Amino acid sequence: MPYSSFGLHAGPAALRRLLDAVLSVGSELDLTAVLERIIDVATELVNARYGALGVLDEEGLRLSQFITVGIDEESRAAIGPLPEGHGILGLLITDPRPIRLPDLKEHPDSYGFPPNHPPMTSFLGVPIRIRGEVYGNLYLCDRQGDEVFSDVDEEMAIALAAAAGIAIDQARLHARVGEMSMMADRDRIARDLHDRVIQRLFAIGLSLEGISRSDLPPTVTERLHRAVDDLDETVRQVRSSIFELEERRIPGRSLRQEVLAVCAEAGQGLGFEPIVRLEGPVDTGVELTIADHVLAVVREALSNVARHAHARQVEVGIKVRDGEVELSVVDDGRGVDPEAPRGDGLRNMERRAEGLGGRFAVDPGEPSGTSLRWVVPTG
Repeated sequence: MPYSSFGLHAGPAALRRLLDAVLSVGSELDLTAVLERIIDVATELVNARYGALGVLDEEGLRLSQFITVGIDEESRAAIGPLPEGHGILGLLITDPRPIRLPDLKEHPDSYGFPPNHPPMTSFLGVPIRIRGEVYGNLYLCDRQGDEVFSDVDEEMAIALAAAAGIAIDQARLHARVGEMSMMADRDRIARDLHDRVIQRLFAIGLSLEGISRSDLPPTVTERLHRAVDDLDETVRQVRSSIFELEERRIPGRSLRQEVLAVCAEAGQGLGFEPIVRLEGPVDTGVELTIADHVLAVVREALSNVARHAHARQVEVGIKVRDGEVELSVVDDGRGVDPEAPRGDGLRNMERRAEGLGGRFAVDPGEPSGTSLRWVVPTG
């Protein structure tokens, strides 16, 4: 709806709120921050108790992201999986036009709410378009102070959605420019890692091996052997990084960074940060849908360790080779009884592996703890 049309219906106060909202969503350049700002501003603009921004998948058939406002993290977790676009939410996907309802439950396409979902009544939904294509939808529920959303609320949401589309497009272009500026440095970094770092590590390893053959006390020899093993592992890690730098010409999502972030976050519950070992083309060799499963299993496995293992050390390993991604999580905790029935978390991990044509195993560790192995095709 044109801004001029909007201006015929709204008073000066509403227009000022809209202007502030438009300026606010346009002030960010990071895409994640833009999306969060949009739904925050949208709920404030129309005085909604609850709000969500759903981002469509590449086919435009279902929701791939769902950012919410008004529901705390604990309540959101209790609801379960995020919606994919059924019922009323799906109306805007199949027919991307604004929709306003006095009562969600009365609509014939109402899908109902899952358990633990807060009750919601009035609804306002507006599509967000970028260059004519639908990017996602704004979902706003329960107008505070009034029973239903008004014509002016709908017009303001439409105008904000237009500004949101521009802000999202701007953030995506900014990210692309940043990626392009990084590409010029990637080959140089890869060359430096190979020509300088790896060669120096290799030389140090040879020197230590030579020293270890001398007539030294057994304890010193053992420490030297461990140091050489650590250097070998470091060389493997650096070579994996070089492979990513050389192969990943169009930077995008980084499974490597996401795994490291998940492990760092898990460190708060564990009391220490897990050791992470990555090998092979972790970023380029794993399809996005498989990467999502990998992250989910890492989270679930580390959560199990934090809740049950009483471990002092955890090692997370990911290897990508021969068309498979292998995830291992090994702890030194109190171990697992292989005869005991599996809990929900382990069963979920097993179902994920089987559904992807892979395999899953949980065994007692050596000399203690638990060893989890989850292997699936890379795509």
